[in-house]
Amino acid sequence: MAEASSSKPRPKHLDLAKIRLPMPGIVSILHRISGAGLFLCLPLLVWLFGLSVGTPEQLETLRAVLGNVLVKLILLGLLWAFLHHFCAGIRFLLLDMHKGIELPTARLTAGVVLAVSLGLTVVIGVFTW
Repeated sequence: MAEASSSKPRPKHLDLAKIRLPMPGIVSILHRISGAGLFLCLPLLVWLFGLSVGTPEQLETLRAVLGNVLVKLILLGLLWAFLHHFCAGIRFLLLDMHKGIELPTARLTAGVVLAVSLGLTVVIGVFTW
């Protein structure tokens, strides 16, 4: 079987620090990271929800926990993860339907996903901080 000729030689040793991913690749990797982060932090979210619907003492515990800046930053990160995963998921569904698969459109939609997810995180984060 003949190998396909390429204008650039393939690297022999992949140096991940030197590889520059295109915007759609970055969005794809962040989609996977955000999904994993949401899954791994699900016990924390369920625990916080349980405190919110529990007894008045548990509600005070929730207020104390949410008063911690580190917890707020974690929840802000989870908010971004949810919004990015949602927006990127819609983009991938459209790509699966062969909408926006041209290279300029794919690059544009990848940038839109990043801008919308970060923008919504800032807007919602300001209101909930």
